[in-house]
Amino acid sequence: MNSNVPSTTVRGGMSFSSMLTIVFIVLKLCKVINWSWWWVLSPVWIPTIIYIVLVIIWVIVWRKRYG
Repeated sequence: MNSNVPSTTVRGGMSFSSMLTIVFIVLKLCKVINWSWWWVLSPVWIPTIIYIVLVIIWVIVWRKRYG
């Protein structure tokens, strides 16, 4: 192995949430499921809302402790 060549690892791909969203969209467009678009796109917005709530809780705790 040549030590002058840097070793790089490239990782990529889709998350479970992204794959689930695509599956739900395909099922909705093929009329397999009769869900509202809100539920079809829920794998995108539910984790975002959870993240925002956790950040708000963290800010509140941090302000009570240090503010």
